[in-house]
Amino acid sequence: MRAPQVRFDQLVQDFFLRRLIDQRGASPRTVESYRDAFELLFGFVEQRLGKPPSALSLADLDAPTILDFLDHLEAVRHNTPRTRNARLAAIHSFMRYAALRDPASLAITARVLAIPAKRFDRPVLGYLSRQETAAILAAPDRRTWSGQRDAVLLAVAYNTGARVSELTGLRVRDVLLERQSALHLHGKGRKERVIPLWASTAAALRSWMDRISLAPEAPVFPNRNGAAMSRSGVRDRLNRAVAAAEQDCPSLRGRQVSPHTLRHSTAVHLLESGADLAVIALWLGHSSPAVTHQYLEADLARKEATLSRLDDPSPAPARFRPNDRLLAFLEHL
Repeated sequence: MRAPQVRFDQLVQDFFLRRLIDQRGASPRTVESYRDAFELLFGFVEQRLGKPPSALSLADLDAPTILDFLDHLEAVRHNTPRTRNARLAAIHSFMRYAALRDPASLAITARVLAIPAKRFDRPVLGYLSRQETAAILAAPDRRTWSGQRDAVLLAVAYNTGARVSELTGLRVRDVLLERQSALHLHGKGRKERVIPLWASTAAALRSWMDRISLAPEAPVFPNRNGAAMSRSGVRDRLNRAVAAAEQDCPSLRGRQVSPHTLRHSTAVHLLESGADLAVIALWLGHSSPAVTHQYLEADLARKEATLSRLDDPSPAPARFRPNDRLLAFLEHL
């Protein structure tokens, strides 16, 4: 006898509350990412079918619909393939759960689970030179409250290589300035790490802490209302600093500098200073050494130094010339 089908709205609620939070202990950021994916998906399906989310069934989320949704993300919302894949990962996770809760839906869930992630070219990492970094860090107007905050914010961002979410989530209790000078960062996937601070960063933080609430849960970088800065707020303040720094550092003109660019710069500068990749991985809170390896790929100066230690072969070897039409065709693919 066919098992009773689980109501779709109940299935979605159970997925978030029971599967993600209770069983898997997903971090708040993971839950937020999955929530955003489903809000976008339900909005897309509602516009297409005229059904509100509470009236949907699992059959409404078949493979053709999911594929059209993924195309919509790239074509209409101009999301990158990386973002598309993140949304698909959330949908895949839900479909695996739905297949367990409602075996009668296997025909639907199996086809959605067969949708592959999209491959994409990984661009060369953008990072700042030490001179460009110094110009940005010096740019905020320290005569104002917001300028003082921005100066400390950017100094901490560069010193620690923290993600934006780690900066906005920083609380007073995470600042360690008594026996040692360090910050306790709460990273992705509930991974935590403690990063030491330069003397200048620690001094700037000590001075800044005198101007904010010292309640343990108070944000280290509040906005004017006392709440933690938003991600967009951090980006906006960085953009202002970059615009001001362009006057003294012309190489910044036309550059797209994001908070993640500062993070990349920290990693590359650590590498240039002789830090081991394993140390950089711990510093940045990477889950895999393969992620850290991209900074080695980005370090052109290190590659040029390696090249200079090799003898330039002379004469240059002759290029292979196929003498067969089929080989010539393959050679020119």
